[in-house]
Amino acid sequence: MTSTTLNVNGSLHELELDPDMPLLYALRNHLNLNGAKYGCGLGQCGACTVLIDNKPVFSCLTPCSGLESKTIRTVESLGTADRPGKLQQAFIDKQAAQCGYCIAGMLVRAQSLLERDPHPDETTIREYMATNLCRCGTHLRIIEAIKHVAGASHGQ
Repeated sequence: MTSTTLNVNGSLHELELDPDMPLLYALRNHLNLNGAKYGCGLGQCGACTVLIDNKPVFSCLTPCSGLESKTIRTVESLGTADRPGKLQQAFIDKQAAQCGYCIAGMLVRAQSLLERDPHPDETTIREYMATNLCRCGTHLRIIEAIKHVAGASHGQ
């Protein structure tokens, strides 16, 4: 075990971790941030997506070693049940979640897109979101929610 300081959602956390521990386990088991989900463990589904220095990454594949100087953001940083962020509210309004398992990863990846490009077109949205999978088939609603936020951000 090694003493590791992680900057997660704007707070520093000093943790005793195995340096090879995947970030997903540190978030869920040590910080009780359960938004990111274990889906496949292979970086193929996106359920575990978080932002590291504003880039979406699969936390199931990312070891905690080397993250001390990085900024980590999870879905919990986007809003709360009482005060959802714009993107979360759009997912609610468009009924973009069925079982909800993939939604945290979808939200985080979509947030990174909108921060990079506040007005993406549908093709850009589809390409950017392609790495995250929804087994329930709500991809069309997810795309609509992202388009809604992108359109609302320039007055539509």
